[in-house]
Amino acid sequence: MQKDEKLNITKDHLIEATFRLMEQTDDPLNVTSRQIAAEAGTKPSMINYCFGSRENLIHNVFQKKYLNFVSEERMKELLSSDLSPKELLKELHFLVADCLVKNHTFTKAITGYILFKRDLSQESFSFPYVKQHYGGRRSDAQCRLIAYELSTMMQLIIYRKDEIRENFGINLDDEEELRRYINMRVDLLLAEEE
Repeated sequence: MQKDEKLNITKDHLIEATFRLMEQTDDPLNVTSRQIAAEAGTKPSMINYCFGSRENLIHNVFQKKYLNFVSEERMKELLSSDLSPKELLKELHFLVADCLVKNHTFTKAITGYILFKRDLSQESFSFPYVKQHYGGRRSDAQCRLIAYELSTMMQLIIYRKDEIRENFGINLDDEEELRRYINMRVDLLLAEEE
C-alpha cells in the first residue's frame, strides 16, 4: 500500500472515531485527541499531521457526517430552481442553520474553529450567490466579506441559541422562527444602498 493510501485510511479512521466518540458524549468539547487516536488505533500526533488540529478534525467530521443531513435532492432542487440569488441564499442558509440547530453539540464543538481559525482565503458556499445578487455593484472582496458575515453570524447566533431565546424571545429550535431569523439576516446584509 502506498503512503497516500495509508494516509487516507488513517484520515477515514480518525473521522469515524471522532464521529463515534462525539455521538456518545453530551459535550463534544470533552473528547480529547488521545481518546480519538485510541479509538482510531493510531497515535495522537496523526490528528495534527492529517488535519492540522483536533478542531479542524471535528469540523471535517461535521462537514462529512452532518451536512449529509442537508438532502442532496433538496440541494439539487434549490440550485436548479429559478429563485433569485437572494432567495436562494435564504434557503441554503436555512438548510445549514437547521442542521446546526438539530446537531447543536457539534455546533458548539466547531464554532470556535469556524469563527477564529477558518481559512478566510477559502470561498464560502454563499459567495457566488452574494456576487450574483450584486451583479458587479460590489467588488469580489466586498461580496466575500458579506458571505463571511452571513455564515459567521449564523454560527454564533446558533451557538448561543439558548441565550437568544432567553434574552430576545427568538426560539431557533422552532423552524418557522429560524427561517424568519435567517431571512432577516440575509435581508439586512444584502440590503441595497438608497
